[in-house]
Amino acid sequence: MARQQLSIIHTKGSLDWAYPTFILASTAAAMDKQVEVFFTFYGLQCALKETKHLRVSPVGNPGMKMHLPVGPDWLRQIDMNRSLPGFLWQLPGMEVLATWGFKKQLLANGQVPVDELRALCVELGVQMTACQMSVDLMGFREEEFIESIQFAGAATYFAVSPEQQSLFI
Repeated sequence: MARQQLSIIHTKGSLDWAYPTFILASTAAAMDKQVEVFFTFYGLQCALKETKHLRVSPVGNPGMKMHLPVGPDWLRQIDMNRSLPGFLWQLPGMEVLATWGFKKQLLANGQVPVDELRALCVELGVQMTACQMSVDLMGFREEEFIESIQFAGAATYFAVSPEQQSLFI
């Protein structure tokens, strides 16, 4: 019997979008599924060796709940993204603050940093491919990416990806 497959097309280049991809990929791989992640356009940011630049932005993301990771209980219960006027998130330093809070909340809930989660995916055998056209278009160099990544075009990806189980993130 052939192994079940999971294919994820990753298009977003922010920290909050990296986690779903790597959590789903590592979970499926741990369940003995054959997993392929195809990074394209802005999603290439999540396949770079360096992950410190990945940020979280509540701007234009009304569904994001933003709770303070520190302070008294009553204050930590307030959803800052809904309570504060949207224009405040555009002020200098707010994206850094949101990213700090996001990381603190992840750690408080037992989640590992994104580069460790990605390394777990590699260890579990998740096949990662960077879209060569996007790499060229965005001006990246192959040596900027993690060592285990492959480079291929969309046609190559679709030729080997499963027919029915693909996620677009």
